[in-house]
Formats: sequence, C-alpha cells, structure tokens
Amino acid sequence: MFFIEPDQITSTLTYDACIGVMREAMARLSSGDTNQMLRQILPLDAGRMFGVMAGTMGSAAAFGSKLVCVTPERGAQPVPSHQGVVVVFDAETGAPACVAEAGAITAIRTASTSAMATDVLARADSRILAVLGTGDQALHHALAIPHVRQIDEIRIWGRSLEKAQCLAAEVAQKTGISTQADAKVADAVSQADIICTVTAAAAPILFASDVSQGTHINVVGSSFDGPREIDDTVVAISRFYADSTPSVRAQGAEFRHALNSGAVAESHLIGEIGEVLVGKVPGRQSDIDITLFKSLGHIIQDVASAEYIYGRLKAQDS
Repeated sequence: MFFIEPDQITSTLTYDACIGVMREAMARLSSGDTNQMLRQILPLDAGRMFGVMAGTMGSAAAFGSKLVCVTPERGAQPVPSHQGVVVVFDAETGAPACVAEAGAITAIRTASTSAMATDVLARADSRILAVLGTGDQALHHALAIPHVRQIDEIRIWGRSLEKAQCLAAEVAQKTGISTQADAKVADAVSQADIICTVTAAAAPILFASDVSQGTHINVVGSSFDGPREIDDTVVAISRFYADSTPSVRAQGAEFRHALNSGAVAESHLIGEIGEVLVGKVPGRQSDIDITLFKSLGHIIQDVASAEYIYGRLKAQDS
C-alpha cells in the first residue's frame, strides 16, 4: 500500500491535470455513475470539526473515504487548515491501495473544481479576478483560475490588509500577473469578472450591490449549513449551480438561508455543474448573467484525485 506524501501530491497533481480530473469526476457524478454519502461532521473544541466522507466512482470503480480535521482559527501556531487522509481502495480486490495526505489534495482539487466551473460558466472575455480570503484556498484559487481564463488583474481582500498584501505579493511573484490588495470588499470586486469567496466568514461579506452584471462567482468557504459568505440578494440575482444538488440542498448554507427566507424558490437551484458538462441543464445564457457555483467539496473529487496520483506514481515505479 502506498502512502502519498504532500510533496508527491503537489508535483503530480498539477492544476491543469486536476482541472481535467475534476471535469470527468463531476460529469460522472451528474450522470449517476457514482455513489456517495452526505458528509458527516463532528464538532470538536475551539471551532474545529472532524469530517468523514465516503464514496465510489462507480459500481466497478475505485472507492474510498476521507477523514479530515478542519481548523478554521489557527491561532499563533501555523497549523494547516485541513489535516487528514484520503484512503482509496482497489475496485477489483477490495484492498486499500493508497493513503494520501488530505490537505494538499483538498487544496488543489477545490481550487481546480472552481477553475473548471469558471471555465464552464464565466464569460470568455473575463480578465479581472477577485479573491476574497487570505488562507490556503485563496492562494490556490488565485493560481488555478488563470489556467482557464486570460487573467490580467488579480485583487485580494482579507480582514487583515497586511495578510492580503502578503498574499498579493506571493501571487504576483508566482503568476507574473498584476496583483493588488484591497481594504474593502466592494473595491476588490468592483467590475470584477470572476469572484471567488474562500473565507471563514460566519455572516455575509458579499452583497448584490457589490456584484457587476456578467460576473461569475465561486462560493467556496462555507462547507456546512451555518456560516454564509454571501447574502440572500446575491443568491437571488444569480443563476445558481451546485457541485452536488442533494449536498447543497441539505448543507449549502447560502442556498438554504435564501430558500427559508423566501428570497428564492426550490427551482432557483438550476442543477449541478456536471449536468452542464453533459448537456442536461443550460449554463450561462447571456453576457449579463450572474452565474454562481456553490462548492461544498465532494468525496468523489478526493477519490478521483488520489486515484490519479496513485496511478502516476505506480507508473513511475514500474
């Protein structure tokens, strides 16, 4: 059985590769080929959570589970936000094939899924990217989105302007793209073509008055029914897509709050990003549409990523 270290993950699972893996995985999910349980979340102390997810890529395909501790508030110690493992089992023998470090996979596959959704839903001429947040996912989203659009300008917002400035400098150095830090959300998203919300916000930070016509939004930070990054007004003005419809209906805080408040109806959730990929539901209809992809994260994404890495590493060893 392989144990896959973080450096093996980052060297093997490139953004370009992972975007392709996510495209196939989400199309398979929406075609009914996969099977998975809703994530189970056990609250811990100090705002931490222990998450358990399990799923299979198909009836005769790889299956596995993810066990992860999420630490939203890291305090004085540089503790990674996600720590855990992804275990993948061999479809034929039923034996565990590999154990992969979950943090690196989560970081890359989450940003790559947003990039894939952006490629499907954003305007072709999108040039300005706004990233709200300064953590691991903010960095990875800033690095991944330029793989699907010709980004000329990146803007970073965070509650700490100093952290936003540090991240902006890192992104500029790694991408060669003009990157700036903004002190206000409204300034960061003004006339932005693509917005990624990747914060630990408990209450909305983004409102309809901040969003321009034609914008695509990836809503990523909240992974359970509780904290919301965007207001009901943003949900209401958008063409709303899920990574998994059952998951978002059960645990998508932004959609559930807007539904319960009466801001939207059940039908406002158009469908899954995978359904757009396979032609079951329509995507963007005009250049003035505001499209929104709600990402909760999905075990299929983890299993597909780990299986891809495992296959490449085995091929190298043979």
